[in-house]
Amino acid sequence: MRSPQTYDPNYDPLYAESPGTAVDYSPTYWRYHAGEPPEDDGPVSGDMDVDVALIGGGFTGLATALFLAREHGIKAVVLEANQIGWGCTSRNGGQGHLAWGRLSRSQWVKKWGADVARRLHKNSLEGYEVFRAMTEDVEIDCEPHGEGNLLIAHSAKAMAGLVAESRLCNEVLGYKTRLLTRDTVLKEYIGDQECQGAMLEPVGIAVQPLKLAYGYARVARRLGARIHTGSTVQNWTTVNGVHHLRTPGGTVRAKAVGVCTAGYTSPNLHKLTAYKVMPIMANSVVTRELTDDEVAACGFRSTLLTTDTRKLRYYYRYLPEKRLQIGTRSAISGGDAENPKHLRVVQEAIARKFPALAGIETPFFWHGWMDISHDMMPRVVQPDPKQQVFYSQGYSGNGVSFSAYASKQLAALIAGKRLADADLPIFSSPLPSHPLRPIRRLGQHVLYTYFSLRDRFV
Repeated sequence: MRSPQTYDPNYDPLYAESPGTAVDYSPTYWRYHAGEPPEDDGPVSGDMDVDVALIGGGFTGLATALFLAREHGIKAVVLEANQIGWGCTSRNGGQGHLAWGRLSRSQWVKKWGADVARRLHKNSLEGYEVFRAMTEDVEIDCEPHGEGNLLIAHSAKAMAGLVAESRLCNEVLGYKTRLLTRDTVLKEYIGDQECQGAMLEPVGIAVQPLKLAYGYARVARRLGARIHTGSTVQNWTTVNGVHHLRTPGGTVRAKAVGVCTAGYTSPNLHKLTAYKVMPIMANSVVTRELTDDEVAACGFRSTLLTTDTRKLRYYYRYLPEKRLQIGTRSAISGGDAENPKHLRVVQEAIARKFPALAGIETPFFWHGWMDISHDMMPRVVQPDPKQQVFYSQGYSGNGVSFSAYASKQLAALIAGKRLADADLPIFSSPLPSHPLRPIRRLGQHVLYTYFSLRDRFV
């Protein structure tokens, strides 16, 4: 087996022509903990004709291949530039939220009205059950745990916002959330010293994300899908309705193509996906294993997935292996990703939230690129009805659970089926363009400075 190329921490999808070919994994805790990847089909080694090609071997590409085979009898070919789950699939926090994109439910109501919001919420609950079923599949060993989702108010004003959000969830959507006092959170869940109260959602599952992807890959291949790693799509042309995807080892000619590349989508991949998402970086650390005294001092009584209410939010959880995982946004460009100040941002957050862990070793530090859509909502669509091209993108940092449902829907679209909720915003229109993306990076600097000050004082 060919040795992978060295991982490049400075890779930036905003400018890079491709994510590379056969590049090694980012040095994440999930890679360390997941064991060796499952067997794949190696790089493409000659021209081939296929019914369906899926570009990207992360959550979406792998699960779409699984659903195409299991529910529609279509044995797709997955083209992954590097390794199975190489992108954000292996770099996220493993938090399976009930979240379709980045907007809150109150923002759904404000944007589309209560009726559409109720339908979106119903759709999200149905979709979440797809994710739950995947995590409970005996063939997918992803270590699911921690039922529920804890949203922690970092300030009194933020708590007031959670009170309003909880009321809307309960009264408008019929979604039974609970408000918790600071004392209840500290005594029963987690000893976050910044906590001013919290909203507890009944739905949410934490997973080992790379093991989830490995499970998808094993099941998809057992059902007849092929997964070609080290097979970057270097050029894409369409001749008489057939898509010619040139890789280093040969050209794959496909009747239909599903794009599943998320934040790692090259601007030059295809005009239908160019500049549709903004790549935003998130950083994450995992600490060394904690002692029993440290666990007690930090009040880690739950493995619930947890997020705070900052604009530059922190997402964190106590792992079953007695480690703390915590992440946030920080660096803006790939060239700045390894700057030590970004690690300090997370380490300082650990010290504020859990003083007993101030200065603790964080042997695992990594970053990954999220695909932020312009309107903060994902899409699962065929953007041009005249072309057999489909994509599922714009998860905006909430793809762990949504990707399972999105993949099931994407598979149905590729198979020529009409979706039951086709008129909902996530299915009824393409992603809006992100105009002037390089210039938007300048705006990010300004916004991050503003958000940092706001999070400190509001």
